[in-house]
Amino acid sequence: MSAPLLVVEGLRKDFPVRRGLGEMLGARRYVHAVNGVSFTIGPEETFAIVGESGSGKSTTGRMIARLIEPTAGAIAFDGGDWLALRGGALRRARRHVQMMFQNPFNSLDPRWSVERIVAEPLVAHRMVPPAQLRDRVVELLESVGMGAQHLQRYPHQFSGGQRQRIGLARALALRPRLLVADEPVSALDVSVQAQVLTLLREIRRRYRLGMMFISHDLSVVRYISDRVGIMYLGELVESGPTAAVFRQPRHPYTAALLAAAPRPEPGRRGTRVALKGEIPSPMDLPAGCPFHPRCPVAEARCAMEKPPLVETGAGRRAACHYPERAPQILVPGLIARGAPVPP
Repeated sequence: MSAPLLVVEGLRKDFPVRRGLGEMLGARRYVHAVNGVSFTIGPEETFAIVGESGSGKSTTGRMIARLIEPTAGAIAFDGGDWLALRGGALRRARRHVQMMFQNPFNSLDPRWSVERIVAEPLVAHRMVPPAQLRDRVVELLESVGMGAQHLQRYPHQFSGGQRQRIGLARALALRPRLLVADEPVSALDVSVQAQVLTLLREIRRRYRLGMMFISHDLSVVRYISDRVGIMYLGELVESGPTAAVFRQPRHPYTAALLAAAPRPEPGRRGTRVALKGEIPSPMDLPAGCPFHPRCPVAEARCAMEKPPLVETGAGRRAACHYPERAPQILVPGLIARGAPVPP
């Protein structure tokens, strides 16, 4: 088994909150956006992080790409200390980790032609002689289903799906080893989503790269990822092979997400679980398990003792005192403490 391409240990990000006049004399407060996240990504693996808005998944991706700096934790990339890189060493290493953004219109300079957008990283890193630059740009565009006829057009002249393809071509220009894709299809129509997802799977195989795929859409994650991590309130609460996690979740939050997901069969009735309460504030995290105020199978222990993210077998991990109860949420009438789950 090959060594992981990326190893993340105890990653944290706290954002200071600007104080008002009434808080000038009080202690400084922080938004705990990411709170001790750990995971690995293999050399040619797609690891997806899924969670609700505000769960910290995009902040995690931006720390991996070194767009923002973590408060604490460690990141090893290809065996080296990724966070220790500074100055020229970081600039040279950046080519190995590239990012694909959620909104392709905002991430592409509207004043630049497609040719200049895709050529920019090649010029910045001096990877292609000037005489070969246009040919390389055309090659990159063709790899994402576009071509030379698009070189002199501008972002506003393309559809959302085409703009995302341009962003992908730019990300691939430096031949990265890891692609961080932050909600790359959430702004697209469903039919276009399928095209972009199929392209991403093909690109991963062709370029033999690892991918960190960030999404809130379970159906998208099921299609594209090898392994998945479920994120809640800045923490990973479950991780493992995608098929196994979706088949039998080991954390109640994962089960609640699966139970609430839309079903493709019209007229088929499933179990919907309305989680009680609201997501706690990331400035004031609850004691014990962060999910316990909303968990339908929580016990008194959950409010006092925080469960660690531990192995539950077959490459799976869950942060729950009672992982065997999670599947109850998927079965009608079994959301009761201690109720057995049928085989």
